[in-house]
Amino acid sequence: MSLSNEQKYRSWVEVDLDAFVANLREIKRLMGPGMDFMQTVKADAYGHGAVEIANAALREGARMLGVANADEGVQLRVSGIEAPIVILGPSTRSEIPDIIKYSLTPSVSDAGFAGLLEERLAAAGRTLAVHVEVDTGMGRGGTMHTEAPELIAFIRTLPHILLEGLFSHFASSEWRVEKNDRQWRLFAAVQDELKAGGVEIPIRHMDNSGAILNYPELKLEMARPGIMTYGIYPSDETLDKAALQPVMSFKTTIVLLKDFPAGYGIGYNSTFVTTKTTRVATIPVGYGDGYPFILSNSGEALIRGQRAPIIGRVSMDMCTIDVTHLPDCEVGDEVVLLGRQGNEYISANEIAAKARTISYEVLCALGKRAPRVFLHKGAADAVAPRLRRIFVPGEEKSLARIDQIIRHCLGARARSEELGDAIYYEMLETLFGKENRQLELRSCFRYDIAISHLSETGEPRRRSDAYYQLKTHVEYKKTIRSDTFMIGCASDRAQLEALIEDEHCEYRWILGGDALLPERDFTVEAMRIDGEDVPVIEARKTARGYEVWFGSDQFKSRINREVKIEIEILTKKARGNRTFPVYLLYPTRGLDINFHYEDAGLKNVRAESFFSGRHPRADIAACRGKSISIKIPPAEWVFPTSGVIFIWDV
Repeated sequence: MSLSNEQKYRSWVEVDLDAFVANLREIKRLMGPGMDFMQTVKADAYGHGAVEIANAALREGARMLGVANADEGVQLRVSGIEAPIVILGPSTRSEIPDIIKYSLTPSVSDAGFAGLLEERLAAAGRTLAVHVEVDTGMGRGGTMHTEAPELIAFIRTLPHILLEGLFSHFASSEWRVEKNDRQWRLFAAVQDELKAGGVEIPIRHMDNSGAILNYPELKLEMARPGIMTYGIYPSDETLDKAALQPVMSFKTTIVLLKDFPAGYGIGYNSTFVTTKTTRVATIPVGYGDGYPFILSNSGEALIRGQRAPIIGRVSMDMCTIDVTHLPDCEVGDEVVLLGRQGNEYISANEIAAKARTISYEVLCALGKRAPRVFLHKGAADAVAPRLRRIFVPGEEKSLARIDQIIRHCLGARARSEELGDAIYYEMLETLFGKENRQLELRSCFRYDIAISHLSETGEPRRRSDAYYQLKTHVEYKKTIRSDTFMIGCASDRAQLEALIEDEHCEYRWILGGDALLPERDFTVEAMRIDGEDVPVIEARKTARGYEVWFGSDQFKSRINREVKIEIEILTKKARGNRTFPVYLLYPTRGLDINFHYEDAGLKNVRAESFFSGRHPRADIAACRGKSISIKIPPAEWVFPTSGVIFIWDV
């Protein structure tokens, strides 16, 4: 690919998303129907770009994403990814707050970590899924296979932890060897013991890339393909077992051409000395870019479709190439260090063999400070101009980082909806997020209020004259974090603030009027998720007001997914109060607020709105004597502290 002028970089990594998708489809063919897969995106998706690869994998049906630590999971979350994210290695105790806040799925290998996680979850009023790793011979993470049933029995006693997954890891899956068979038998024995004790774990996974290719007969609920999704075969033994396409290329350009006489030293310590007149090209890539130092005087590059040798030492930021046999090459010519040019191809395995390492390390290291260019149908659809690809803890709240993203990304990636969403999310998280839980974003917010005379049925005349009846319908879309929801009614401001702090409080109301009692005069008539009624668990009076709790296990499968929520409320309002406010507590994209007052006989109804966002003035439409409506377009954000107050005369 030849980049256009506005996309020219000193060096860049091309990631072919079409090849990546083709590899996923080949893997799904090999796995067969009925088997899910977890896309492994740890280490920035093996250097390919975790956010973009994750989104592509999810579009192809990935059930989960696998990362190495909480920081990598947070990076995906703040980039707008809501799918389940599993931390595949043991987590540290210091990661627990982020694990809870961002709804990450930790792997549990010991009872101490599980116990502390339970304590923190109980304090936060949250539940969280976990996967238990079993060491069947890897000798790394996981609980020993002999101790796994005991650990699982303990975890099952912890009310805030959901035992969702069980997994192990092959140590030598790239070859068919007896050790793999032994590991499989040990993992099967653990499962048999659990089943005999009545324990069923819904998701089991052990197959990595090598196992998918070498052991097609081993089938569980899910597999964890990694290296092969990026077009790299785990070993020569697997070359004929799948049709894979390389995904990554690392490219640069010639920045200088010079002719040297015989006997001239090239590079540090003159480890290469010319023996004849030699033309040398300098490229702006070195070991600081992940190109191995060990390739000094042994690596190769592709220029004009031909191989050219690296001569001299690989420096931190530069390499030199002998291009004597390419007399027509020029400054600005494309140089391929990994990938294809013409009929020639330099693979990650070839580089790894020369560098005495493995292809995994090559992919993770090459071009680590270069921008990624993502190719789709042969075109550069998205460019990530950030030089640093590795996520730093806490940077999702860094104002400096947001400023950098706005300045550098919006211009370069204005055509990318995904990046736009990520920028929005990170801005809003910083401005409005809470320390102990993820920011809540809502969209398609609709609020319908119907105010009318209070029916005298069952009400003393004096009482019905003192109040109006309010029917309120609220609906919006959001990503839910739990299958339990609370709707609260407060009697004063202090109670209202306490309700706001509870992350389970889906909606809250403050009841005006000294004679009104929340438990009598406030009724939640219905709550629905995606059109399905959510059953009431209980209603209770507490120190923070009246609480109605809803929930059902049937909604567990929708956790971390966007749903449509609808709430129907019936209550009363004192006639002496001639205002009705609607406040927004969360960043909301698009809203439609409608106040219907014909049945109450209100006079001179008007709306005073105060919206913070790109367009602070909402569209107001009135139907005299009947209703008044406030609208913000669906694509526009409205920030917290926004709202509208309806005012009237009697």
